[in-house]
Amino acid sequence: MSRKNYWLVFICIVVFSTIFSGCGRIDDAAVSLGIKNKDFDYIRDGKISKVVIQNKRDKGFTFIVTDKDAIKDLYDILSSSKPVDNKITLDPDYILEFHEGVKQVHKFSYVAGLDKKDAGNLYSEDKVYIVSKRLDDDIIKNFWNIRIPKEFNNVYYQSMLKAVKDYRKSAGDKKTIGIDINDEEVAKFILSMDLKDFSGNLDSKSEIIQNDDRNKYDITMDIETQGYKTDIYKCIITFYDKSTKKENKYYFINNYELGSWRFSFTKDKEPENF
Repeated sequence: MSRKNYWLVFICIVVFSTIFSGCGRIDDAAVSLGIKNKDFDYIRDGKISKVVIQNKRDKGFTFIVTDKDAIKDLYDILSSSKPVDNKITLDPDYILEFHEGVKQVHKFSYVAGLDKKDAGNLYSEDKVYIVSKRLDDDIIKNFWNIRIPKEFNNVYYQSMLKAVKDYRKSAGDKKTIGIDINDEEVAKFILSMDLKDFSGNLDSKSEIIQNDDRNKYDITMDIETQGYKTDIYKCIITFYDKSTKKENKYYFINNYELGSWRFSFTKDKEPENF
C-alpha cells in the first residue's frame, strides 16, 4: 500500500470511529483544546426555565426568554466562550440571569461589542469569560421590536462632536467641558464600547462625566434626544458655563439621505417644525 493510500485509510478510520463513538468524545476533545467549556452545561441539560436580559442603562428595556431554541442558541455561544482571569474595566451594558428551577439564578454582567481581547466581557462573581459578539448581534438585538436610527453611533456621537467643535470657537480651548450622557430616550442603545470610542475622539479638555461629578468642570454639556425614526434624528445639546452663567443650546435635525447622515443644527434658536 502506498504512503498516500495509507494516510487516506487512516483518516477514514478516525472519522468513522468518531461518528460511532458519539458526540461526547467530540465535546471532550473540544474542551481539551480550549474551544469549549462545560461551565454552561446546565443550560444544555434543559434546567433553565427562563433567561432575563436587562439593559443596565434603561431598566425598562428587559427581555424574558423562554423559547427553547433561543436558549439553545445562548448555550451554543456561551459554551464556546473562553475563561480568563481578568474582566474588562468598562461598565456592563446588560445583566443576564439564567433561572434554574425556582430558587437558583445564575447571574452575569455583559459588556457588548467586544471579543477576542485579553479581558473578559462576561462575568459573574467568581468567573470571567470572553464571549463572542454574536451574543449581542445574533441574540440580544433579535429581541428589539423598536426602530433604531440607521447608523445610530454615527448620528448620535457625531452630533455631540460637531456641537463641541462649534462651541469651542467662541468658548476657547482652555476651559474643561464635562459631557453628561444621561439621555433617557436612547439609553437602551448606548454601549460602553461606543462611549470609549467617543471619548477617544474628544479634545483633551473634554470628557464624559463620571459618577455625576459635574462640579469639577468649567462647562457642562447635556444631550437630550427629542425624537427619532430610522432616517431622522433630533436632539438638543445644551452647554452651561458656570463662570459666566451663560447657556447655549444647539438644535439638531439630522436626516439620513443617499446612504449617509446629513447634519443640520441651529444655535440658540429652535428651528421651525422642531
